[in-house]
Amino acid sequence: MTPLLAVRDLTMRFGGLVAIDSVSFDVRPAAITALIGPNGAGKTTLFNCATGFYRPSSGRLLLQTGADKPIDLARLAGYRIAQLGVARTFQNIRLFPKMTVLENLLVAQHTALMRASFFSIAGLLGLPSYRRAEAAAIDKARYWLDRAGLTSRANDAADSLPYGEQRRLEIIRALCTDPRLLCLDEPAAGLNPRESAELAALLRSIVAEHGLAILLIEHDMSVVMGISDHIAVLDYGRKIAEGTPAEIRDNHAVVAAYLGEPEAEVA
Repeated sequence: MTPLLAVRDLTMRFGGLVAIDSVSFDVRPAAITALIGPNGAGKTTLFNCATGFYRPSSGRLLLQTGADKPIDLARLAGYRIAQLGVARTFQNIRLFPKMTVLENLLVAQHTALMRASFFSIAGLLGLPSYRRAEAAAIDKARYWLDRAGLTSRANDAADSLPYGEQRRLEIIRALCTDPRLLCLDEPAAGLNPRESAELAALLRSIVAEHGLAILLIEHDMSVVMGISDHIAVLDYGRKIAEGTPAEIRDNHAVVAAYLGEPEAEVA
């Protein structure tokens, strides 16, 4: 199967520090790929390269877009990567706290609305083309609110939501951009077991119904092992293992990395 995103020999240096060292793995379409490893392994740095916050020192990030050849994200500005259908969330929630839940989802559709308004002219004049685009944006927002169980909170300020609901809001805000690849940075961080299970079910259903790919960083191994189709493991910036959840669970190098013991001793 052709990967949606092919990470090839990706390296990121900060002066003399090598944060990512020649890492390669595939993100498959319509599947959940998890990127795991101890703190400081380079996971968020790789996310920042894939989403345009950093430009990698070397290597390629080849995204399939339906064109004849894949596009190398490593050579693009961040806004161009977003335009190609790559969206992300952050470890620390970054909502617009004083906007309503619905307004947060409409802001995510700003580019489409601005295009429909001819950069405000049609919007100011209330032309039918803009009203149709606005209605479509609201319908999309309502759809994702319903999927996330947040319909009753649509008119509440985002910062009034409990933490778990804010997490779900951030995810569906990213989904309102219609991504082909959704990058989630520790979406279960701070959630209790019930909230983590609900989030896992939501993500699996989204992949099954909409066919998008998810690249996931997560420390909650119950979530990772429960929803991932494929897992890549980093340690000190290097990939040390890759495979199915069952293969990763039994991998001696992975156990050694997490326990901080020599691999031979663990084996």
